[in-house]
Amino acid sequence: MKNAKVAVQLYSVRDDLEKDFYGVLKQVKEMGYAGVEFAGFYDQPADKVKAALDDLGLTAVSSHVPLDALNGDADSIIAYHKTLGCDFMAIPWLDEPRRPGTDKWPEVVTQVKAIGKAAKAAGIQLLYHNHDFEFLKIDGKYALDRLYGSIPADLLATEVDTCWVSVAGEDPAAYLRKYADRSPVVHLKDFIKIGEAANMYALIDEKGKDDTTAVVDRSTFDFRPLGLGQLALEEILKAVDDIGSKWIVVEQDRSTERPPMEAIKISRETLKKLGY
Repeated sequence: MKNAKVAVQLYSVRDDLEKDFYGVLKQVKEMGYAGVEFAGFYDQPADKVKAALDDLGLTAVSSHVPLDALNGDADSIIAYHKTLGCDFMAIPWLDEPRRPGTDKWPEVVTQVKAIGKAAKAAGIQLLYHNHDFEFLKIDGKYALDRLYGSIPADLLATEVDTCWVSVAGEDPAAYLRKYADRSPVVHLKDFIKIGEAANMYALIDEKGKDDTTAVVDRSTFDFRPLGLGQLALEEILKAVDDIGSKWIVVEQDRSTERPPMEAIKISRETLKKLGY
């Protein structure tokens, strides 16, 4: 039963958003998206953003907030999200020195738990958005599984990024079913990967994440609109339906094939054809 609503991660169209914040929100609604997930607010006041969303009939599903920002000023960030009416807030990324397998990883788990408690107290569910580096095994078990095993579901739910689960060599549909009771929001991101691709994170934005000089061979790895890559989309959507996820969020990182706004429109049309 297709109950999940469709949102878009606005990081996918960040350059357009920076130029015309409210114009992009209007275009997103016209494409057929029911909600948006933010990744920054471009100095826009929360009440003005909330009013614009209400006028358009868009839901502020969530936003991606860096761990450093949450460690520095969680209270005001949470208050901003309360004004928007967000039910969720996600930790999107860990820089290399704080990833699983590093000395700082245990500290990260402690910090995430504390942020989850603060969010819960305000009526917001904290999520964790994975990449593939959390699929490092620690004592025979994936770090991502250890994270979820260390923090109760009411303090930390999943935001499974199906692309990166696939890149890690796991089945994203099976992974969603594994966390059926804590997967309210699911990221859909299509891609192509041929052989061993290097420096994939350099495609997340124009500067890269950890290496600003990284060059990616786009013939071995690239991001695509939904339906134009290797993502097992229909299997994933079946799992989404079966476990009762509330939102599916379209996300696409950098691709040279087409403008970002065109890419998210193609993704929305693909989902419409599949009944969403």
